[in-house]
Amino acid sequence: MREITTTEITDTVKRLFQEANYYLPDDVVASIEKARTQEESPLGKDILGQILENQKIARTQQIALCQDTGTSCVFLDLGQDVHVTGGGLYDAVNEGIRQAYTTGFLRASIADHPFSSRTNTKDNTPGVIHTEIVAGDQLGITVMPKGGGCENMSQIKVLLPGAGKAGISQFICDVIEESGGNPCPPLIVGVGIGGTAEYAMYLAKKSLLRKVEETNPDPETAGFEAELLTAVNKLGLGPQAVGGTQTALAVHVETYPTHITALPVAVNLQCHSARTKHAVL
Repeated sequence: MREITTTEITDTVKRLFQEANYYLPDDVVASIEKARTQEESPLGKDILGQILENQKIARTQQIALCQDTGTSCVFLDLGQDVHVTGGGLYDAVNEGIRQAYTTGFLRASIADHPFSSRTNTKDNTPGVIHTEIVAGDQLGITVMPKGGGCENMSQIKVLLPGAGKAGISQFICDVIEESGGNPCPPLIVGVGIGGTAEYAMYLAKKSLLRKVEETNPDPETAGFEAELLTAVNKLGLGPQAVGGTQTALAVHVETYPTHITALPVAVNLQCHSARTKHAVL
């Protein structure tokens, strides 16, 4: 049994959220640079150049990449041989979020009582926390400040099993076309297929943690990702939906076995400001 203190967890979460908001990951930057060389629309190419300049300013000046510093999503891989000391695990995570947003001058965007008063919690807590129990004596922490514009375009649909790949592809393309410029393309398209309705949406969100051009390890699924990316980019929305060939940087698909009567498909879009950061304690 290995002990990890809540202080370590809080300090790490604070650092990760600030770094995620200030520094666009290298793989995302490289993918946007590649998209700029491939974009056929002059206006789309110019927009991609502005996105690259924006991330450079944010990195240099340590200011937020986007005014929407998002919902504080946290993914924990908790080793079964870890003992958290000094308080509650989720309390420690939320304290890290609180410190990150208040000391890092990051916009607080979380509203309590969502169907009535919608009172701002003023520190971006509570976070949306997902925990998986894994082997070992380490705690993996991945943070994702998820912007509202792209998150609001999420959709889930339970198709009939006979819909197959064609039905899945049509649903994904419909979601993206209906979304237009709201999710701030170029996008990373997260797709969850299988399980149950809520688990498919979790898979779609979790798929966004992958590096941009990291394909699914299953060859069949990786091939489907490539097909979907081609289909999405043929829609012609382009960067910020002004028209062009680079609507999406990648499509990430995660799957899980499902009931014989169902084919759940979830879509969770990530904007070009694809902010994630990871650490292991």
